[in-house]
Amino acid sequence: MVPNALGLTLIQPAVQALTMSSMNRLGWLLACALMLEGASDPIRDATPPPSPKMARPPGRVLFSDDFHATTLASGWRADKPEVWSLRRGVLKADMPDGRQQRSFLYTGSDEWTDYAVDLDVCAMRGADKGIAVRVVEGEGGMAVDLRGSSYQDVLLQRREWPLAKADVTNANGQWQHLRVECRGRRYRVWVNDTVLIDKEDSRKARTTGGIALAAYTGGVGECTLYYDNIVVTSLASSAQTSTDVDEGP
Repeated sequence: MVPNALGLTLIQPAVQALTMSSMNRLGWLLACALMLEGASDPIRDATPPPSPKMARPPGRVLFSDDFHATTLASGWRADKPEVWSLRRGVLKADMPDGRQQRSFLYTGSDEWTDYAVDLDVCAMRGADKGIAVRVVEGEGGMAVDLRGSSYQDVLLQRREWPLAKADVTNANGQWQHLRVECRGRRYRVWVNDTVLIDKEDSRKARTTGGIALAAYTGGVGECTLYYDNIVVTSLASSAQTSTDVDEGP
């Protein structure tokens, strides 16, 4: 009985120490997990620099939005509403990480024909940012992709078919101004007031449709960006329906 008693006396502290050690380690692991779960991404959550003041291009306005409202205007339609939000007077698009993920925010009329769209865009994470024109929701359109990261270029493409490409420096964390004109089958693209693409569409894609802002993770697998100062102006001689949204002061 004595050995057993002595044995128990010797073993119990060791078991207690082992139990306490395991509990401490488990507590540490749980704390780390909670910290990781609640940790914020400083770049994803970073505030962009102040956006430029909205510049009114010449022509009759078909649609405009400076995002100064408290909620997204009813003229916009998102395929993934959780991606899009308003933040301090600009529009934020934030995609979950993962390669080749995308979301679109649509507006405009399927009857729009010849028009120009001006906008300011600032990427904080990822490479891709831009807009599609002559879009019918669910059917695609003509896309302009301003790519940063290691690309530093701008693309014009219809679905997966590239039509034109030009080199242009566009760093993340800085606002870039895009202007896209579609007139007949001719497309012209400005980046920061410089014409970089002037291309006829030989594939004869659809020549009517609205616009869609894009959020796309691409090959880098991440996308956080901001849009502001969207203005669509008519280039057509015939009358088109006008839609002004939240033009601000």
